[in-house]
Amino acid sequence: MSGHGRPDLPVVIVGGLHADARRAAVARLLADVPGSVVLHHDLATAAAGTVVRTVRDATGVLSAGEAPLVNDCACCALREDLVPELERLARAGGTPLAVVELWDSVEPKAMAEVVTAGGFTVTGVITAVDPALVLPYLGNGDDLAEGGLAAAATDQRTVADTFARQLEYAPVLALADSPEADDEDRELLAQLHPTARRVPIGHGDPAGSSPLARAARAGFDVEAAAAAQHPACALLPAEADAHGVATLVWHSRRPFHPERLYAALEDLTCAAARSRGRFWLADKADTLLHWDAAGGALCVESAGPWLASLPDAAWEMVPPVRRAAAALDWHPEHGDRCQHLVFTSPGLDRDGLERLLESCLLTDAEYAAGRAAWERLPSAFDTLLEV
Repeated sequence: MSGHGRPDLPVVIVGGLHADARRAAVARLLADVPGSVVLHHDLATAAAGTVVRTVRDATGVLSAGEAPLVNDCACCALREDLVPELERLARAGGTPLAVVELWDSVEPKAMAEVVTAGGFTVTGVITAVDPALVLPYLGNGDDLAEGGLAAAATDQRTVADTFARQLEYAPVLALADSPEADDEDRELLAQLHPTARRVPIGHGDPAGSSPLARAARAGFDVEAAAAAQHPACALLPAEADAHGVATLVWHSRRPFHPERLYAALEDLTCAAARSRGRFWLADKADTLLHWDAAGGALCVESAGPWLASLPDAAWEMVPPVRRAAAALDWHPEHGDRCQHLVFTSPGLDRDGLERLLESCLLTDAEYAAGRAAWERLPSAFDTLLEV
C-alpha cells in the first residue's frame, strides 16, 4: 500500500511527436505486460473546448469521456484529469502497469512531475522516436499551431524545440524500426542524447521481459531528471565525431562582448541542428544565461544567478547537485562563471564555429579593463531577455 491508503500503481509515461512510433511503443507495452492499461488525453479537440480521454487495454477501449478545458488550456485540463483517473485505476486494483500516452506535443517533464506530485510512482519515462525523422523534426522551425499541434491558444512553441525537449528529458528512447534511417540518423540521435537507453520497439515478449517492458519499470527520478535539464548543471553531450555527425563542446573563462555576440547570433544559431548550454555576458556578470537553439530559432533566457554572485549564506538554499556542478568548474577569480556551449549537427564546421565564438569574446584589452568597464558595455541583449 502507498501512503495514500491505496494499492501502488506503477506509471510509465510514453510521449513524442513521432505519433506512429509512440503508438507502436504503447501497443508493445500493452502486449508485453498483460493487464496493463493505457490512459490517453487527445488534445486535438481542444479548440472546440474539450479534451477527449480514453482508457484502454490490449482488447480495446474500456472507457471514454471528456475533460473540460481549464483556463482555456488543454494541458491544464490534462493535469486536472490525469491524477483522478490514475486514482480510480488504483482503487479498482489489478493493473500491473498504467501507461500514460501523451498527446503529440505534450512534454513529459510536466506530466512526470504532475503524476509524482499526485502520489504515484513513475517507473519510466519513454520518448518514442523514428530515427529517420530526427533531423527533419529538429530542423522544423514552424510553430506547433501551424500543424494543429498546439496545446493551448497561447502555445508559442515550435516543432523543433518541443521535439528536442521530449528527446532530451527521457532516459529511455523507444526506437521504431525505420528502414529509411541510416548511420547518420542513428549517430545524430546518439550524440544528441548520449546517456539515453535506446531500446528497439521491436518484437514482443508476452512474459513481460522484453527490453521495452523492462525499461518501462526500471525506475525514474523526477528531481534528477529536472536537474539534468537545468542549464547550470545540465548533462550536456560530449565531444564526438562519427558518420558525418559532430558535437563541439566549447568552453571559455572569458565573458562575451554583448554587441559582438548579438551580431553573431543568427550565424551561431544556424550553425548546428541543435545547440544548448550556459553563457556569460560581460555586462551581466551576475546572470547565468541559458542558450537553447533548434530549428534555426534561439531562445535566450536568464536562469538565475551564478553561484559566485551569491552571498555565502545563500549557498545552503541551492540544491546539492548545483553546488557540485559549480565546484567541478570553479575558477579562482570568476567562480562558476563560464561559457559552456554544445553544438551537434551533421556536417558541422567545427573550426569555423570555434573561430566565430572566439571572436565574440572580450579582447585582451577589453578583458584587462576589468569588470567596472565591462558593466558599462551596451546591453545588446535587453530586448531578447525582456529586461
